[in-house]
Amino acid sequence: MYAVVGCSECANMWLITDPKRSKTANCPRCGRTHRTKKLRSFLETEDRQAARQARAALLAKKHGDSEAFAETAHVSEMEELIEESGVDDAEYLEGSGLDADEIESAGERTTERRSSSNRLDVVREAVRDGDRPTEAEVVAYAEERGVPGDAARDLLDKLTRRGEASESRGRYRLL
Repeated sequence: MYAVVGCSECANMWLITDPKRSKTANCPRCGRTHRTKKLRSFLETEDRQAARQARAALLAKKHGDSEAFAETAHVSEMEELIEESGVDDAEYLEGSGLDADEIESAGERTTERRSSSNRLDVVREAVRDGDRPTEAEVVAYAEERGVPGDAARDLLDKLTRRGEASESRGRYRLL
């Protein structure tokens, strides 16, 4: 279910999904939080494309452009025209003098790095997986996973100060 709703604060119109399930909705323009049952609903439909078209028609009418809107293609038809007439990303990059394959592989490397554990997680794993490890054991574990030794020591100290780990006689454990 989709609904075209309007903000009572800034008069913005937007689509919300499943208005009966969610209790609140935020206006994308002004950020105000509204209770969904109190929002003015202009249209409710099962079809997302129909809701988008209705919102576009309401906006055109609001701005006095109803005639121009009537002459314009349906929203979904315009999307297809844009996809057919535009240039794809690779073509655009190549036309700008950039190597699209190199940019794609750089993006993949960045994604891989983000998905790998962050430094703090690596230090936590070292303490959790070790049998009451020493600082040297934690640092060695972290260095094997790409965390510099000084950073691992600082993070271990931070975990201890925060109360997430404890140190007793040079041995660490998570709390």
